[in-house]
Amino acid sequence: MAQNFVTKIITSLKPVKSQGEAARHARRAYKQHFSLSQTVLIFALIFLFLPLIVLVIYSFNGSTSMSWTGFSLRWYERLLSERGLWTAVRNSLVIAVTSAVTATVIGTIGAIGVSWYKFKTRSYVQTISFLPMILPEIIIGVSLAIFFAGIGIQLGLFTIYIAHTTFNIPFVFLMVMARLEEFDFSIIEAAADLGATERETLLKVTLPICMPGIISGFLTAITLSLEDFVITFFVSGPGSSTLPVFIYSAITRKGGITPLISALSVVMILGTVVLCILLRKFLKYIAAK
Repeated sequence: MAQNFVTKIITSLKPVKSQGEAARHARRAYKQHFSLSQTVLIFALIFLFLPLIVLVIYSFNGSTSMSWTGFSLRWYERLLSERGLWTAVRNSLVIAVTSAVTATVIGTIGAIGVSWYKFKTRSYVQTISFLPMILPEIIIGVSLAIFFAGIGIQLGLFTIYIAHTTFNIPFVFLMVMARLEEFDFSIIEAAADLGATERETLLKVTLPICMPGIISGFLTAITLSLEDFVITFFVSGPGSSTLPVFIYSAITRKGGITPLISALSVVMILGTVVLCILLRKFLKYIAAK
């Protein structure tokens, strides 16, 4: 007992850091780490948004050169009278919506079929379905152009629609498959026990559960279709240019980015921001219900 008592006294006499000192060291280390994170974040934001800021500023430049000559709205006014631009916008929207709808239907049916039914070539079907996502876009564009030329289809809006549907299907397929991986197939068995047919089970059970993946795939397909240039460049014909192809043609024809293209880019940025805000509010509304 005497030895234990002496040990306790020696232990109590050792300098022990107070809890406040340990907390100060922790806060100091956190501040150092946070300052480094802040620095990296600032550089990343500058790297990402500085070109956009320059683009916005020079869209109000009165001259076509890079030298600032004065504030002007002439390029925004010219956007309203640019017939070729609005034709390209119309083509992009038509192709995006139609190809996204077709790809969503085919991709959803394919994902449900692969998950629902068991067959020998199931793994091969899944692998082949992901090939358009893996292959470079230039290979897909060239192969589709050769295919359309081989079967005698004239390049135009229809060939762009086929091409966009082709490379959009795997993205829808992947998102719906990811949703189905969390699917409890005992619900289907319960629906069958209650007398539901296969069609009724598909429409009233499977599709509603897969709806988040279907909507995500549809929005992704629209986004990919609107911004695609490489594949569209190879399969588009006269009078069927989409917006990315029109912008590329305007840049190469006029020898660089003009204030007109800058103004168009600013309008597209504002439209994207407004669309994101509206979609966010819509998703919050859906989640609240």
